[in-house]
Amino acid sequence: MLIRVCTAKIHRATVTEADLNYVGSITIDAELMAQSGIKHFQYVNITNTANGIFWQTYAVPGKSGSGQICLNGPPARHFQPGDKIIILAEALIDPKELDQIDPIIVFVDDKNKITEVKHHKAVTNG
Repeated sequence: MLIRVCTAKIHRATVTEADLNYVGSITIDAELMAQSGIKHFQYVNITNTANGIFWQTYAVPGKSGSGQICLNGPPARHFQPGDKIIILAEALIDPKELDQIDPIIVFVDDKNKITEVKHHKAVTNG
């Protein structure tokens, strides 16, 4: 049996584009992908904090350092420029590997520039 786990998070990124006519996916600044460990074509879950929409699609890299976050295809109807989103990457693992998981969280500013990178085990809510 395998279980789904979160391996990375880009926290409160700002949507910069929504392209209804593109084939599909989410385009993410390549630097954000590299820092978070999100891979090209990896499935990600996206939550829109403005309207609660949850979407799953695959990631493709945009220009490094551009701050680009573009929802392509059908999700362009639910995610608009200026919306804050949370991007969660996932993987399937054997439950025996669970203690080894330490997801990376990439925090960004309003222009999607990295402000901090943390490992989830180091994050506290206090």
